[in-house]
Amino acid sequence: METNIEIKCMTWNDVVGLTQLTDNLQNAIKHNKISHAYLIQGERLSGKRMIADIFARALQCEGYKAPSEYQATLFDSEEQNSDIFMKIRPCNQCKSCKQALNENHPDIIYVTHEKPNVISVDNIRQQVNADIGIKPYSGDYKVYIIDEAEKMNVQAQNALLKTLEEPPEYAIILLLATRAEAMLQTILSRCVVLNIKPVPDDLIKQYLMRKVQIPDYRAAVCASFARGNVGRAIELASNENFDHMKSSVIGVLRRISEMEINQIASEVKKITEEKFDINDYLDLCFIWYRDVLLYKACENTNKTCPIIFKEQLTDITEAAKFYSYEAIEKIIHSIDIARSRITANVNFDLTMELMFFEMKTE
Repeated sequence: METNIEIKCMTWNDVVGLTQLTDNLQNAIKHNKISHAYLIQGERLSGKRMIADIFARALQCEGYKAPSEYQATLFDSEEQNSDIFMKIRPCNQCKSCKQALNENHPDIIYVTHEKPNVISVDNIRQQVNADIGIKPYSGDYKVYIIDEAEKMNVQAQNALLKTLEEPPEYAIILLLATRAEAMLQTILSRCVVLNIKPVPDDLIKQYLMRKVQIPDYRAAVCASFARGNVGRAIELASNENFDHMKSSVIGVLRRISEMEINQIASEVKKITEEKFDINDYLDLCFIWYRDVLLYKACENTNKTCPIIFKEQLTDITEAAKFYSYEAIEKIIHSIDIARSRITANVNFDLTMELMFFEMKTE
């Protein structure tokens, strides 16, 4: 498992499956066409902060200015130690990079806010507007990172807008947001908007096996659940509660056909008592029956069956014999219905019991 310092020391090569976005930022540095404002949009744990940190370090890195004998110790190849390469990738060894890694670089400013759900106009005025007129202390730039930028209220956004309209030449503002639509269009129009797109499951799986060092079947489950979010996959891989929930779901589904009404009611009660994430719970149910369907379809062919729950192959095989194609399709549909009903605040216990009863039928 990676330590915090290893996570902090990540560079562009550690950003999985977002080549277009990282190339955009690296080319901006390489060709000296850096915008004064960027908005990086992506869901929670998708890597917004990591990308902003790498970009800020690369902008401030002093490694490429160092003597050639120092540069030679930074990377393995001569090409990697070239001036251009050094300019676009933080070395993580120079004074500037070490300050950034310790979050005490004088020219990389993280905007903070006391209220958890609001970035106020005072936060922007005091930490950005009042400071941005002061020239950089040590580097060529002053970088301001505003995480959860969608939490800026209208007054805060308007205060920031004045700075975005006429920023100093050395100023770069990085806005990180999960919902850009919550921000003023006038803000968005002055930013280069970079969207973090879902990463393919196979890339996430490979990353988890290599970096987090978990077996392939577990990496496959985490990758499927992450829905393209590498950070979410890493969280699931190290989440004991997720493993406990997965074991609970498998325990129910492997014996659902034999369970009595009182046993089903007890399992539904357990979901609430254990505080399982219901969306993840339903996803596990869906993936199980998807595996059953895939195995059933591949059983009498020479095709490789790409099931997720490989460690439960015996149970998947038995379920494929037990259920007809029509029954599996009805069950998968019942999972979708359960999800919709829960979203609509229909009685939880009744919704889950109806879904489990559908799973009992052949």
